[in-house]
Amino acid sequence: MATTLAFVCVQNAGRSQMATAFAEREVAARGLETEIELLTGGTEPADHVHEEAIAAMEEVGIDIGERTPREVTFEEIRRADYVITMGCSAEDVCPAGWAGENRDWELNDPDGAGRNAVRATRDKIERRVGELFDELDGTER
Repeated sequence: MATTLAFVCVQNAGRSQMATAFAEREVAARGLETEIELLTGGTEPADHVHEEAIAAMEEVGIDIGERTPREVTFEEIRRADYVITMGCSAEDVCPAGWAGENRDWELNDPDGAGRNAVRATRDKIERRVGELFDELDGTER
């Protein structure tokens, strides 16, 4: 049975999209396609992924321009093994009795904060995703 990782934020238009893209890269690089299931969503999704996030990810060779923010459902969160929030509390999305683990990465929302702030957030997300995957597959970088 696969381990489900959910990357959640309010709008699902920046931080959680970047985290999901880095996680997809880790899954492919580590050959974990049958072991890890990825999920992303927001509690109040935006209409589109933020342009600043798209540009920042293009700088590291990842295209998230065709992605669409989506609402995360109660059922999805309930079946996730790990819910990673980006700096917004998961209290509104985690049902009572949920047995998974919640981690809040406490990242400031870089939307509208300028290109350097988005890059800094992107780099923190990339590092944390790598650390999470190191933990999950028992390796160290």
